[in-house]
Amino acid sequence: MVRYSCSVTPHLNRFSNFLAVAMWNSSIREAVNHGYAQKALILFRQMKRNGAKPDNSTYPFVAKACAKLAHLLQSQIIHAHVVKSWFQSNIFVQTAMVDMYIKCGRLDDAYNLFDTMPVKDVASWNAMLLGFAQSGFLDRVFCLLHQMRFAGIRLDSVTVLALTHAILHTKSPKFLTCIHSLGIQIGINTDVSVASTLIAAYAKCGDLGSAEMVFNEVDAGLRSLVSWNSMIAAYAKFTRCIKAIHCYKRMLDDGFSPDVSTILNLLSSIVQPESLFQGLLIHSHGVKLGCDSDICVVNTLISMYSKCGDVDSARFLFDSTSDKTTVSWTVMISGYAEKGHMNEASALFNTMETAGEKPDLVTVLSLISGCGKTGQLELGKWIDSYAISKGLKDEVVVQNALIDMYAKCGSIDEARELFYSIADRTVVSWTTMITAFALSGDFKEALDLFSKMVDKGMKPNHITFLAVVQACVHGGLLEKGLEYFNMMTETYSISPGIDHYSCLVDLLGRRGKLKEALEIIETMPFEPDAGIWSALLGACKLHHKMEMGKYVAERLFEMKPQVAVPYVEMANIYASIGKWDEVAAIRRKMRDLQVRKSPGQSIVQVNGKTHIFTVEDRDHAGVNVYDMLDSLTLHSKQRQLTDSEENFAM
Repeated sequence: MVRYSCSVTPHLNRFSNFLAVAMWNSSIREAVNHGYAQKALILFRQMKRNGAKPDNSTYPFVAKACAKLAHLLQSQIIHAHVVKSWFQSNIFVQTAMVDMYIKCGRLDDAYNLFDTMPVKDVASWNAMLLGFAQSGFLDRVFCLLHQMRFAGIRLDSVTVLALTHAILHTKSPKFLTCIHSLGIQIGINTDVSVASTLIAAYAKCGDLGSAEMVFNEVDAGLRSLVSWNSMIAAYAKFTRCIKAIHCYKRMLDDGFSPDVSTILNLLSSIVQPESLFQGLLIHSHGVKLGCDSDICVVNTLISMYSKCGDVDSARFLFDSTSDKTTVSWTVMISGYAEKGHMNEASALFNTMETAGEKPDLVTVLSLISGCGKTGQLELGKWIDSYAISKGLKDEVVVQNALIDMYAKCGSIDEARELFYSIADRTVVSWTTMITAFALSGDFKEALDLFSKMVDKGMKPNHITFLAVVQACVHGGLLEKGLEYFNMMTETYSISPGIDHYSCLVDLLGRRGKLKEALEIIETMPFEPDAGIWSALLGACKLHHKMEMGKYVAERLFEMKPQVAVPYVEMANIYASIGKWDEVAAIRRKMRDLQVRKSPGQSIVQVNGKTHIFTVEDRDHAGVNVYDMLDSLTLHSKQRQLTDSEENFAM
């Protein structure tokens, strides 16, 4: 028998305990990393009962488990164990505790613990920075950043990522540029993770050019699939379909295999009818990659086909899907509603409920929006009642949508009543009601409501000012319009968009100040679009300004040669001054270019169903509207004849 001396036994015991702790740590780590946080805590409890003493590796794993569960009581128990242990001053353990409290939503507890740490490394500072950033406390983020730099801590990529997340709450390109500059200073701007985050952040802040710049600065050999997906997603956010597909081709050329995220981003970029062919190609590629079985891809395809005007293909996909989700139903209903097919939208909504699917907030909002577009007041009122019965009308977003719907359906009194019944009005609530008044021609009420909004301390946004300037357009209030335009830029530091300039041009044009309107267009900080040229062309028609009208029409012909409106407007300008040869020349040009004017349409509800009538349409199956119109016309003529005979007799 081998005997060990007394001096060797303690070493063997310590080694045995070390092996036991290492095995427990390995099991706890594996449980946490594989998503079994509760199992990790059970293992920790068993470890303690078996007499094994946790070390500085055990507590960070256990803290991570508590963080994943966001369980405050468990977190406090683990913290108590740490305080009683030898590791309460260990920097790695303390940082894990800070992160644990942050994940449990206890920022104050996390900061108090962080503040008492005798030694802090960059990981400690980053944990606290990220906590404040994710909660939107921008002031505390920058205060902590200042303290961090004063303490001589060198920032790293995690710091920049935390700061970028913080900026996303403000969507401020100016702040984001500062963080980007900071990344360049510390030499991590080309880090692929940082670059991908910056690309996404610039896109969310509305700066596509900077997103492209960041992407192009990353060395081609360092780009990852995430980098390419981030850039494609940025193009998708701006609905730049062609650029997104071009980026996709470059990605394939570089040897990257797309994933589900790539296909989803590409499909999201396709929202216009003229892009349908590209959508078909992406759909085909998705099928080859096996992505078409993913329900998220199917739902996005339904949305894509609907937005591109191919509702039949969208419905075919929807009907072919066996595992429909609430999103599937909602996307299809939204597709019908966006196109004004409210009969199909409401029928599918009823089928959805019959099938046992529960319509959600987005479903109801889609129907409300569709009613506003098509003027279906009765269906809108029914959805209003439905929202009440399901407890959805308490949501301010539903109330705002209903205000908009009632206004667009011509029921401004109901819109006003609903607005004043909202207890906690948001900026959107005020803006929606101001827009409602503006569109209905009640410009005085719109401007009065804007004054009340400002008096209550509400900060108007760019859409609010658009509504206010539109109200001035309807009222012909040039001086007021200019005043609000200047207030937007000078008082609220809101940069005017193309829509604001378009309203201003319309306002100047209606008052006959065409030269000033043209000067504004030519000095804008961005390229004019068809809408702003159309506004000026309308003013040229109103004031019979032929020469300027020709110049403006040529700009429109260059931008949209197949659109009939500028040709018709220009023909009307020539006709108003008797230049019939020029009118004939315009019509010949339209024939040569095969430009067709879309016929006007009217929407009429009969027995709860929507019927669309086009100009000179004399055939509408199932509706005796034309017989009724003929009867009314005959009755009107007979009445006129009777009135004439009575007047003659007098």
